[in-house]
Amino acid sequence: MKTRSSNVQPTKIPRKYAELVEMHLPRPIHDQVAYENTVDVIDALAGHKLNADQEDYLELLSRLVETYEDEHVPELSAGTPLDRLKYLLTESNLGGEDLADLLGVDRSTAYKLLKGSRNLTAEHIRILTKRFKVSSDCFLA
Repeated sequence: MKTRSSNVQPTKIPRKYAELVEMHLPRPIHDQVAYENTVDVIDALAGHKLNADQEDYLELLSRLVETYEDEHVPELSAGTPLDRLKYLLTESNLGGEDLADLLGVDRSTAYKLLKGSRNLTAEHIRILTKRFKVSSDCFLA
């Protein structure tokens, strides 16, 4: 069984391509663990000033993740933002109480969000996009 292997720190990202490959060998992604490990490396690289080797490496990893997502992650564009939230929670085996914990709100607020009687705030969307590694567009109408 594969295990999560990366807790990559942005300050410890190698600068040379060969060292980057040694840190995390780019390979086709075939399972959730490899996907999450690759996304962790992408997250560590993204948003930082990168040299040419790091940019090339980031581009390659991004393409590998995109290919995996195209084949294994259902299209999230269908339905309403609430449908998408419910889908993401279901796929992650999370419920209303988990949503409350994730967003730092009480259970009644989480259930109101899931019923559609209350809208997500910008902060909720920020937390959800980070947790589920999706675009904020996923939660916008």
